[in-house]
Amino acid sequence: MKNCPYCKIEVGGDLKKCPFCQSRLAGQPEEKYFPTQTILKFQSLFYKLQLFIIWIVIIGALGVDFMFGLPLGPFGGFHWSLLVLMWLMAFELTIIRLFKKGMDAARVLSISVFILLIMLFITAYYFDFLYIFISWIMPNVVMVTMIANFVFAMIDKSGNAMAYLLTNVLIGIFPYIAFYVFKKNCPVEWIICLLVSFVLLVGAIIFRGREVVNEIQRRLSV
Repeated sequence: MKNCPYCKIEVGGDLKKCPFCQSRLAGQPEEKYFPTQTILKFQSLFYKLQLFIIWIVIIGALGVDFMFGLPLGPFGGFHWSLLVLMWLMAFELTIIRLFKKGMDAARVLSISVFILLIMLFITAYYFDFLYIFISWIMPNVVMVTMIANFVFAMIDKSGNAMAYLLTNVLIGIFPYIAFYVFKKNCPVEWIICLLVSFVLLVGAIIFRGREVVNEIQRRLSV
């Protein structure tokens, strides 16, 4: 065991300096008290590396757009670098969610898809494919997310994924009602999304009926 010649204390582990006076310790080191967390170090390095690359792309895009005024193909009526900035910031928010402790898979997926849909809506508005986004892209993204949340709800022991599944089911039903009320005509993709919502809701009731009831009662404070 190492010791500090000035503080007259013994220090276990493999420390090189005294925790009080920061003087160099004398004696033989012992085994480490705590194992080296290589996974966390790798995650930290990966996060810093991708953050550095993102800022390189952001600065480069803003410089090319605002300083040189280079248009993005036929879409030259707006500053495309702002879209690049928003997409990269959305990507960064998703990465932060992935690294944040205590975040279950269903929550990470739902938040990431929500951010993705917002970014796709803004992009579709500026690139003039808003109808394609609303009638085709959005229902397919909602269906894939709903199926994934159903799988998470089936394997999740804590029951946290059930709330996201039920919310996802409501999101799959409401657009059909809105289209029927305001336009009297609903795209086929949203009709399929409606059917998938009912199928997954029935499946959740059959396989996890008690959790469905408990989740509804908790949300409605019944």
